[in-house]
Amino acid sequence: MYQRVRDLREDAELTQKQAAEMLHMHRTTYVRYERGEREIPFNVAILIAKQHNVSLDYIAGLTNKKIPIGNKK
Repeated sequence: MYQRVRDLREDAELTQKQAAEMLHMHRTTYVRYERGEREIPFNVAILIAKQHNVSLDYIAGLTNKKIPIGNKK
């Protein structure tokens, strides 16, 4: 899960600081999520999924499709 969060951020060409600001959190907290040093709370995972337009299943590693589940593409 943590690697996917990092990959999504990098694909969006965001810095860790920018990603943290978009999620309204301190950069250190965000960095700990990416490193797997801290569990990502469900509400934060939802925000990350919305930010990058992917499903929670993708973030959790249950699917390799980045398309949100509700999207039939």
